[in-house]
Amino acid sequence: MANRCHVRSISLPSRSHPTTIRIEEELSKLKPLEASSASTLSSLCFDLSGVDGLYHCVNDLLHLASTQQVLSRHQSQKCLNQLIDWSVRLIDACSITRDAMLQFKEQVQALQSALRRRKGDLSIQENIDDYSCFRKKMRKEANKLIAELKQMDNKLGALQLPNQDQHLSALIRVLREVNVKNSSVFQSFLLFLATPVSKPTQSRWSMVSKLMHKRTPACEETQEIVNELQSVDYALNEMSNVDNIQIARKKLQDLEISIEELENCLERVFRHLIKTRASILNIFSQ
Repeated sequence: MANRCHVRSISLPSRSHPTTIRIEEELSKLKPLEASSASTLSSLCFDLSGVDGLYHCVNDLLHLASTQQVLSRHQSQKCLNQLIDWSVRLIDACSITRDAMLQFKEQVQALQSALRRRKGDLSIQENIDDYSCFRKKMRKEANKLIAELKQMDNKLGALQLPNQDQHLSALIRVLREVNVKNSSVFQSFLLFLATPVSKPTQSRWSMVSKLMHKRTPACEETQEIVNELQSVDYALNEMSNVDNIQIARKKLQDLEISIEELENCLERVFRHLIKTRASILNIFSQ
């Protein structure tokens, strides 16, 4: 899989409908996103917070009487129904990503527990192997979901806007751009999860006595570290002495804290996605 996938930047018309101006302003505040495996957990949290704020505006827009009237009047429009159907895919993508982060945190916690117990190099190595296997499985699933989101992006880009109603056209345009922005954030997130597992650069450590009693200066991180996952991989691969075990434990602890922050961000975005879909369906049922 290529390391980068390009997501088109937001390009909105100069003439905006009054009811959509606020969302278009929020879209312009968010930097153009390029899904990248070089994303860090902090940058992903920032992007998810931006999407969170964006959906606050979307839900405010959907509660306007003028918005409800135009959507109700044109609910049979094919492009509008397609947009709503595609929003379900974003909900699914968010749900899958939330579940992956929960499993990821459990793997990190299990590995931390093994390093604290120090029952032997074989026991610790089994936990490291389990962690690596999980990462490889997650990488495969993430790449599959990225491909699905890219297909959705292409279809969203080809969506034809209706020209018989300026308000409806403006609504569909901003909802489409919000979906594209959300999709690009999820793709960055998934590319992060798809970071290749770094292989050891040295032979595995030998006896537990070397782990427990031999103390040598902790190794320096001399290889290029792109994100937190690679940083943990490097620390695990360099556990040849007690000092380096402490470094690995610290890296895992930091990773767990960041994962919890991401879980909270994903939960907020997920609730907004559900709320937005429910609001539109309620308008259609009136």
